[in-house]
Amino acid sequence: MKLFVLLFLPCFCLSQNKDTMHHTYTYLALGDSYTIGEGISLTKSFPYQAVALLRKDVYDLSAPEIIAKTGWTSDELEEGINSHILSAKYDIVTLLIGVNNQYRGRDIAEFKQQFENLLNRSIELANGKKDHVFVISIPDYGVTPFAKIMDSEKITKEIDEYNNLQKAIAIQYKVHYIDITEGSRKAKTNLSLVANDGLHPSEKEYAKWAKKLVAGMKLLLKK
Repeated sequence: MKLFVLLFLPCFCLSQNKDTMHHTYTYLALGDSYTIGEGISLTKSFPYQAVALLRKDVYDLSAPEIIAKTGWTSDELEEGINSHILSAKYDIVTLLIGVNNQYRGRDIAEFKQQFENLLNRSIELANGKKDHVFVISIPDYGVTPFAKIMDSEKITKEIDEYNNLQKAIAIQYKVHYIDITEGSRKAKTNLSLVANDGLHPSEKEYAKWAKKLVAGMKLLLKK
């Protein structure tokens, strides 16, 4: 009888440790209309597509938590974060913001300070792990049907300025930077990459973003 107890206890402890080690990863997506997938269903947005891809590959993730709203500028996103009940930390945080600053003709110097504030907050929410933060570049809406009556060259030039600034700051802070802008410009000759509203990306375009994000996330998460 004593021998049975001695053999049984180690097995029980190993099983208990395995359960204790189990972890469901969390993902926080910060942004604007490009993050919520304006013009298509939320489940086809890039955060949801990224989670679906990882789950398909047997990674255990909860649904993405999203703080984003169509039309938000960088300061409005910061206000949104401040008014949101957040978890203490997240395993992955993405940040995609700035297009509405450009669209409204805001001062890019003002954006720089606000973007750095958002990036610092993102790092804090990622439990201080800089390599768990992903900055995603701003797509070029100047190539969409929406911008036909606008100065598309000016839009492209200014989007590049915003993205160059973001990339430099991302490098400085040692976080990931994912460039989706060049790919977004293919919408000029391929309308399947544009949603029915003629402005925002389609499910197909978001799938490309999700694949790029997942490639980086897989380097950080364990099955």
